[in-house]
Amino acid sequence: MDGIQVIEIARPQARNALDRASARALHDALRAFESDDSVSVGVLHGRDGNFCAGADLKELASGELYDAWAGSSAGMLGAPLSKPLIAAVEGHAVAGGLGVALYCDIRIASKSAVFGVFCRRFGV
Repeated sequence: MDGIQVIEIARPQARNALDRASARALHDALRAFESDDSVSVGVLHGRDGNFCAGADLKELASGELYDAWAGSSAGMLGAPLSKPLIAAVEGHAVAGGLGVALYCDIRIASKSAVFGVFCRRFGV
């Protein structure tokens, strides 16, 4: 589709939870979208029925430095984009994944979409 950039979060084995590598890949894809003058709108979606389940808790538990959610311009999402980004939400958009959806300008949700912040239940 001319003028449309599709960006996919592709870790379906973890409900598209973001580890450091996939968070960096998402950051890089968003910066590439921002700098590409041939596209005017982006669509962000998750692979295989889930949008994004937030941070990969197994990686967080490893004790390694996890700066993907730092909230700075160097973090995963970085500075706001100058072009509209649409979240196509199917399945889970929870915890940090909800934050990713909220970063987008527009959210289109399927009937299967689940939004929430559940980490407060577990003391995370």
